[in-house]
Amino acid sequence: MELNENNRPLTEVPANEMPETSVQPVADASQARYPQRKSKEEVIERLKEIIADNCNADKQEIDLLKQTFYKLHKAEQDAAQKDFVNNGGKAEAFIPKPDSLEGEFKSLMGSIKEKRNELMAAQEEEKEKNLARKLEILEKIKNIAESPEEAGKTYNEFKQLQQEWNDIKLVPATKVNELRKNYQLYTEKFYDMLKLNYELREYDFKKNLEQKQYLCEAAEKLADYPDAISAFHQLQKLSQEFHSIGPVAKELRDSIWSRFKAASAVINRRHQQYFELQKEAEQNNLDQKTVICEIIEGMEYDTFKTFADWEDKTKEILALQAKWKTIGPTPQKMNTKIFERFRAACDNFFKQKAAFYKYIKENMAKNLEKKKALCEKAESLKDSTDWKETAQILTQLQKEWKTIGPVGQKHSESVWKRFIGACDYFFSQKNKANSSQRSEEVENLTKKENIIKQLEELNAAGTTDDGMAEQVRALMKEWNKVGHVPFKEKDRLYNAYHTAVDKLFERLNLSASEKKLNSFKSGLSNERNLYKERDKLVRTYEGLKNDIKTYENNLGFLNSSSQKGSSLVTEINRKIERLRADLSLVQKKIEAIDEALREQN
Repeated sequence: MELNENNRPLTEVPANEMPETSVQPVADASQARYPQRKSKEEVIERLKEIIADNCNADKQEIDLLKQTFYKLHKAEQDAAQKDFVNNGGKAEAFIPKPDSLEGEFKSLMGSIKEKRNELMAAQEEEKEKNLARKLEILEKIKNIAESPEEAGKTYNEFKQLQQEWNDIKLVPATKVNELRKNYQLYTEKFYDMLKLNYELREYDFKKNLEQKQYLCEAAEKLADYPDAISAFHQLQKLSQEFHSIGPVAKELRDSIWSRFKAASAVINRRHQQYFELQKEAEQNNLDQKTVICEIIEGMEYDTFKTFADWEDKTKEILALQAKWKTIGPTPQKMNTKIFERFRAACDNFFKQKAAFYKYIKENMAKNLEKKKALCEKAESLKDSTDWKETAQILTQLQKEWKTIGPVGQKHSESVWKRFIGACDYFFSQKNKANSSQRSEEVENLTKKENIIKQLEELNAAGTTDDGMAEQVRALMKEWNKVGHVPFKEKDRLYNAYHTAVDKLFERLNLSASEKKLNSFKSGLSNERNLYKERDKLVRTYEGLKNDIKTYENNLGFLNSSSQKGSSLVTEINRKIERLRADLSLVQKKIEAIDEALREQN
């Protein structure tokens, strides 16, 4: 016969009747108890298995599967947002794509919830039926216990009722204690008045003692079990088994119960400490996250005046977001609230930043248009030779430029270079005109007077050798290199130079063509637009070539056998020779301009 430590038969002991502490719901089951799901597909597959198994799974596992799915879901969205930003997008413009698996996940979760509700309803109905059956058993045991004269005869019936009682499991929680007390009351009354054979009674006591000692040892070993949650659940099973075993000898009842109770107390304390530490850690996490929210909420946006200010604060926000991810969970009732507060603070920051950037960009666009207008004004004045008035206008434009705010970075340097380039060009020209030009022209005057003097000395020497011709050419080349002279001295120098050169040409018997070429070269120093003169000569050159070609073609149609034909052929040949001489002179003039351009460059 199986009795408990108070000579009471096996009975169902509710969780809230356990030694030392009551059974408490596990807030967050250790993930080590369940396989880790590494993908949303694995989560969905496990949910399908749970549904196929008639939803026979712990609520902790279902909650963990839900957390895992949305953690993976969020990780995918974060990765997509990161790729979006790395490809040039703005974080605030990112719109996550719909999750193709989320609908199926929600449907499966809904099915599980509906199924579990149905199971719970069925369990409640079963509990009521079990209650009615146990009340019937209690009534029968009561009748047996109140009939001492029939005790020996009803022993087997009593054992059968005990077995039926133990086979009935769940009953309404509100009736558990009352049923247990009545059951123990009547079974103890039955055993107390039962006059069994002493040897049989002692055998039952000994067998029950061995079983309870084994359970005590098992409970004591749980003190060293690493997982406090798992140890607590194992203890619940041991406790139910302990109470289901029949009594031991009366003198051992208190000691064996005290031993099991002491072992249970150790496990219960560890279990309680685990949740206290977890609660403390969650509160600490909440405090850290609250501080982060307060930091972001306390930002003084009115003090952020520049892009650098906002970029510094953006780095700070990103650092706080990274820190947030390293902080563990908070108390369950605050977890959603603190996250919503954090997200609202971050959203507000980036909203304020976007508004600032929009405002600044609009102002920068306006500033750019204003500065472009100043550029156009400066460019329209850069070639002016009205030095005084234009300088005053450009100076005023520069002052106005300083009053205009900044423009976008990609336009800032180019628009500034455009504006200052026009201003610098004008003032450079002004400086040259007012200072360097005068000193340079005076210096050129000295150089050209010296060349004229040397030419006159050569003319006075009276020699006509080749060395003298080379000297004349060298001095003429040097003359051509010298720039402008003061305007009032220009004609005097020009006449003195050509007078000296013409005398030397006559003495040296130089050709008219060479005289023209040297005269042309000497005039190049006064030519303002060499490119325009060159284009003019090139057109002349092409015209001469065409004329020569025409005359040469005409020669093919003439017959030189007659006197008249011979005379015409001779005249055309003379024209061709003159045209070729002119062509050669034009070509030499072009070459002289090219040489002058190279020297300028």
